[in-house]
Amino acid sequence: MRMLRNEDGIALITALMFTLICLGMIMTLLYYVLAGTRMSSAQKRYRNSLEASYGGTEFITRTVIPRLFNNYTAGKATLLTDFGDSATLGLAFPSGTLKTKLEMPTSQWPGSVSKTFDPKDAPDLTFTLKGQSIATDFKVYTKVVDTVTGVGLIDASGIDYLDAGLGVAGTSSSTQTPRTPNIYSLEIQGEAVKNPKEKGALSVLYAY
Repeated sequence: MRMLRNEDGIALITALMFTLICLGMIMTLLYYVLAGTRMSSAQKRYRNSLEASYGGTEFITRTVIPRLFNNYTAGKATLLTDFGDSATLGLAFPSGTLKTKLEMPTSQWPGSVSKTFDPKDAPDLTFTLKGQSIATDFKVYTKVVDTVTGVGLIDASGIDYLDAGLGVAGTSSSTQTPRTPNIYSLEIQGEAVKNPKEKGALSVLYAY
């Protein structure tokens, strides 16, 4: 018996196999390129949101709390005058409990005061950091979640100068308790106005 070997078309099959392998390699490369692009874009959006949170922290610790500490009512009025308009920051005090949180330790907060760690749950402060357009605006939510009141806090200005003394050989019979500041734990979250999923959060320990 004579065996017949027909190899017609083997070159075409080999070429198709190599084509499939090349296509697989190209698709894998494209996948990693697209995945890297998406990751870079997500990191950029997160950094923008995180920077908004940092900016919110600076505004709260350097401007808001110092104005409220000595005279809450007058300080709140000036803050709303300076920053409450929508053309500026649109500053608001939604919860109405910030005064209690600034002046009383956490253990003495009434039951109506929110103690959750979510800054969007009954926030103490909200404001909007403006971008070049509304698409780049970031809204910042701030909430005081814990307060430890200071000991021996003689003046509430936040300026820690040396007290006037009587000299090295002074004879004053009075002594002063060492000053310790109030310590506040803050939860701050910045998020894009157009897409709230783009957000960055900070936990801040602040002494004043």
